Amino acid sequence: MNSVGPPPNPRRSAQSTDRGGSRPLPPPQEVAKILSKRLKSRPTLAIVLGSGFSEVAEHLDRPTNLPYSALPGFPRPGVPGHEGRLLCGQLGGATLVLLSGRSHYYEGHSLDQVTFPIRVLAAFGIRAILLTNAAGGIHRKLRSGVFMRLTDHINAIGENPLRGLLQEGSPTFVDLSQVYDKDLGRFLQTAARRERIVLRSGVYLAVSGPSYETPAEIRAFARLGADAVGMSTVPEAIVARQCGLRVAGLSCITNLAAGRSRHPVSHEEVLDAGARSGADAARLLSAFAQLYAASDVTR
Repeated sequence: MNSVGPPPNPRRSAQSTDRGGSRPLPPPQEVAKILSKRLKSRPTLAIVLGSGFSEVAEHLDRPTNLPYSALPGFPRPGVPGHEGRLLCGQLGGATLVLLSGRSHYYEGHSLDQVTFPIRVLAAFGIRAILLTNAAGGIHRKLRSGVFMRLTDHINAIGENPLRGLLQEGSPTFVDLSQVYDKDLGRFLQTAARRERIVLRSGVYLAVSGPSYETPAEIRAFARLGADAVGMSTVPEAIVARQCGLRVAGLSCITNLAAGRSRHPVSHEEVLDAGARSGADAARLLSAFAQLYAASDVTR
């Protein structure tokens, strides 16, 4: 049974303080104003390119390119495969924003920092976002090179990006019963069929990293209902839902999870598998963007 308690105490806002340290974060609206001045268009769709998806940026037509260093509050990714630049242009005939690379909790960033770009995109006017990542396949049907549409997630990071935050005009107790939008998920499925790309669907589990999981942990995650495992996406999805964005999630399965293969898991394997899937990822996301642009889901 839910009970009604006393009003929450005043809490710090991501607009003023990074909870992971003393570095101040600017108001997202201020950074959104920079985007409004630098970008020629105001798209409503954004895609975050995780490991295995960096090649997609090369297919953007007439892009405007902003390094994260030009955007206050954007943490600089320090992991190979994550460029650290924001681009705006056309993909599949649709105008959108690409975040080429993300920062991670395991790099030492707080979740405030990791999710700050999502708050900026929402303030800029983005209304739908596709979060992509590289993941290890837990389910037996998920092998290297296969894509998985996220239907739900499990947060095993041990932290929540909304903890201790009070965002004026934003809910604190965010409903996550339907994180991943059904319409956007349908666009991914249709795009995969058109491009003849294998697309599974399943539950993504996020851990803090940076160490890979043990076989015992993978067996436990499977019993919890996880189909794939990674080290990102979930904090961004939670914040995106708090900001009222429609969310879709897409994993590139780059390796078998620990215990499913005789070979040890390595980041080099993840990058190599992502590179081999790069062309398919570009075709899939281009078709997805085209379907989004032709729809009325955010109008």
